[in-house]
Amino acid sequence: MINEFWNLIQATWQTGIRGIGIDQLIICLLIIFGGLITRSLISTKLVDKLADLTKYTKSGFDDEIVESLRAPIGMIPIAFALYLITVFLPLTGSLDLIITNLVVMVVIYTIFSALSNITKPFFSLLGESTWLTQAMSLWLNRVAKVIIWIIGITMMLDVWGIEIGPIIAGLGLFSVAVALGAQDMFKNIIAGIFIISEKRFQHGDRIRVGDDLHGIVENIGFRSTEVRLLDTSPVFVPNTDLSDAQLINHQNMSYRRINWTINVLYSTSVQELKDICHETELFIKDCEDFSENPNQENFVKVTELGSSSIDITILCYAEPMDFTNFSQVKQNLIFEIMDIVKRNNSDFAFPSRTVYMDNSEE
Repeated sequence: MINEFWNLIQATWQTGIRGIGIDQLIICLLIIFGGLITRSLISTKLVDKLADLTKYTKSGFDDEIVESLRAPIGMIPIAFALYLITVFLPLTGSLDLIITNLVVMVVIYTIFSALSNITKPFFSLLGESTWLTQAMSLWLNRVAKVIIWIIGITMMLDVWGIEIGPIIAGLGLFSVAVALGAQDMFKNIIAGIFIISEKRFQHGDRIRVGDDLHGIVENIGFRSTEVRLLDTSPVFVPNTDLSDAQLINHQNMSYRRINWTINVLYSTSVQELKDICHETELFIKDCEDFSENPNQENFVKVTELGSSSIDITILCYAEPMDFTNFSQVKQNLIFEIMDIVKRNNSDFAFPSRTVYMDNSEE
């Protein structure tokens, strides 16, 4: 009886699943485990060594290439482990076909994953060395990834004997229905292409549309553009709205303009007015914060006799700078104007009204 039971254990051990013994299954698990360990070592140790070598080069292109290939390189041991399993196991019939096709699919995925990841550093380098802008490079990168994965998925389907032609033909009518229902989406995509081709704005530009939208462009997508307002809240604007709107791109300004009108008292004499204008002009001319605009000179002039003040217009320009530094420049100018007005025995006026009472007796 014991011998029969032992023979049963041996038969079960050798038969396993569909003729594949348990010892063979254990070896397959060890192969997969070894592949996972090798993947971890390659993805960390080996790729990190390559990354350390690329740090000695001046270009950052090779660093991006190595980093983008980290995940695909890690898939090579997995694909090789699956291939060893197909060689080791005595597979036949449909099971052999399924396992073999799975190995081929992993190989295809590894290849096209590498091609997809490498497009980003390639188009980044292309954008730096050609006329392509950052937004154009980003869009071309997305389009290239879609094309690469369409080809990859087609090859995967072909591995299982599925022809892509009939599927495309069958989706023809469905695509027409989707296109009719998604007209706005296609309009936004076309508008996004126009925005990028016209270079209306780029990633990182500060734009203003009307009185409500004023912020930094963070992403130009296929359907919408993400703008982060100055209060740090994100706004997603359809591309058609930005394509048709009158948009101000502050990033492309040649100068930052200061156009003020200050009001001084009517008691200020003509000579004092001349001195105020002259001293303010000298400060603007000698200060390094201000620049000369060849299309419009800086000036300080008396321009109007207002209802309760004499108005002086100050027009000057500064180089493009961030909002904080520009505010500092304006503050320095304000303090200097206040000192100049005080030194010339004048003061700032404010709207006032005088009422005369008639005390004559009737």
